[in-house]
Amino acid sequence: MQIVHRLVFTDTCHDADMATEFDRDQVVAQVTANLEKKFPEADSAEVERIVAEEVDALAKQPVRDYVSVLSERAAKKRLKKD
Repeated sequence: MQIVHRLVFTDTCHDADMATEFDRDQVVAQVTANLEKKFPEADSAEVERIVAEEVDALAKQPVRDYVSVLSERAAKKRLKKD
């Protein structure tokens, strides 16, 4: 189950209703746990590093409603390549 927390983003360049904040550490932990189940042969530290990179890249976008889902999808692609 994917969880995304909705809070108001306060960047002056964006409308507050367009973006959300989330608990980065919680999203990284959740997505890492999901992917460790799907890729049990992968190194846990590497999975967490890849997930953190994807979450951080998505966190810079103006709309962050789907960071958990999108970061998991991107990390999964990277893990499949290895």
